[in-house]
Amino acid sequence: MEDTKDAFVFKGVAERLTLGITRILENMPGVVDVRFAEREPAEKRTLLFWEQKNTCILPEDLRDFYLTTDGFTLTWSVKLDDECVPLGCMMINSVGRLCPLLQPISVFSLTNAPSLADLDWQESSSETGLEPAPSAPHFDSRSRIYELDSCGGNGKVCLVYKNCTPGVVAQHSEIWFLDRSLCWHFLTATFTAYYRLMITHLGLPEWQYAYTPYGPSPQAKINLPSLVSAVPHFHQITPICFAMPSSLLPLYISYLVVIVHCLFLSLLCFMPDVPFPHLSAFAVLYFLFPICNVICKFFSV
Repeated sequence: MEDTKDAFVFKGVAERLTLGITRILENMPGVVDVRFAEREPAEKRTLLFWEQKNTCILPEDLRDFYLTTDGFTLTWSVKLDDECVPLGCMMINSVGRLCPLLQPISVFSLTNAPSLADLDWQESSSETGLEPAPSAPHFDSRSRIYELDSCGGNGKVCLVYKNCTPGVVAQHSEIWFLDRSLCWHFLTATFTAYYRLMITHLGLPEWQYAYTPYGPSPQAKINLPSLVSAVPHFHQITPICFAMPSSLLPLYISYLVVIVHCLFLSLLCFMPDVPFPHLSAFAVLYFLFPICNVICKFFSV
């Protein structure tokens, strides 16, 4: 009985963490082997130790995420010619694996050895004649970069603190994508926005490249359509969180009906001298909103 109750509770937690996408994937024909890795919440002392060690304050939404689950892994496959082919992978590193992208330089390394800091160059906007672009992270001490997702070797999604000063605690962070050519691409300003973006794209291969000027690789463009074709109506998959606003539309219309009803009665009772054109306009709205409410309820079913 206890095992059944624990399994039910875990399923509810997984449903909320994945915004309902696990249930949608499991009900899709052609999708198989949907796996969500169960993880214990991170301890507060672990988060405090990470902040003290890296001289950074975790954003509030990422802290709450780690206090719910220490990392995130959701994978799913498609059935193609009686064979399960891995396709989607959504991952957020645990606190223990939220490591700096650039490791400290060893005292035994060569003084003039090349490093990623040598790539930090930026053309002046006055020289190129272009509008200044959002400042990208730097590979030197001006930025503190931590890896959230290795993207299967196709790049890295990073938690980035910019404009850092040595010895000063960094507080403001953003989510950036570092492609295989070591170019930075801005994704979102908050972890919550990135998390919803990841769920929306279902962890498809190289989905982060959709936010680069050149897009996914030719290999991904060739292989992905053949794999997706194994899932009928794949384009209809949408997370529950993005379908909710339309279902709330009748409720909003109902609120408007009540407001217009109160205004109409107020005009009749307390303002008998209102000009007839104004009164007739409210009368039209009074009868029009209930009709709109019925129509919205009909199409939201």
